[in-house]
Amino acid sequence: MSERSPAPGGLELVEALVNTLDLETGADSLDTEEGRARLGLTEEDVPAARELRESLRVTLLAHAGHPPHRPVTPLGELLAAAPLVVTVDPADGSAALAPAGAGSLTARVAAAVAQALVAGTWSRFKACEAADCHWAYYDRSPAGRGRWCSMQVCGARAKMRRYRAKES
Repeated sequence: MSERSPAPGGLELVEALVNTLDLETGADSLDTEEGRARLGLTEEDVPAARELRESLRVTLLAHAGHPPHRPVTPLGELLAAAPLVVTVDPADGSAALAPAGAGSLTARVAAAVAQALVAGTWSRFKACEAADCHWAYYDRSPAGRGRWCSMQVCGARAKMRRYRAKES
């Protein structure tokens, strides 16, 4: 739903995962072969990917100051099982966390979260306030107080609802 530019760094993967479900229509791109292929998933991976997606959504809602949309497995529990390794670039000595082996989706997400923590971008990664949206977006507002994935859609709807409530 968002016209915003993608989240920085590895958060683009997390954003792509969270935004596989359109809450307004119920369409889930993980139901399609093409949607799974974009994330490197097989049909067998889908239940775990959905669990991870909703745990991420709850965390992103918390970043925006909102309660969980439903009970989920805590994100920390899911990421604790992710096999990560420290890699060191021989050319410049820079170090990073990376998925071990082939890199499951959970490990790739864990590495992206670790990268975002180091970069200071994790807390600006949020979920839209609109209950029928909860789309993931990266808050680039100067004060870090963005509320909606799209001011033109979700923000405008919220403001119109507030206006109509005052008029009645």
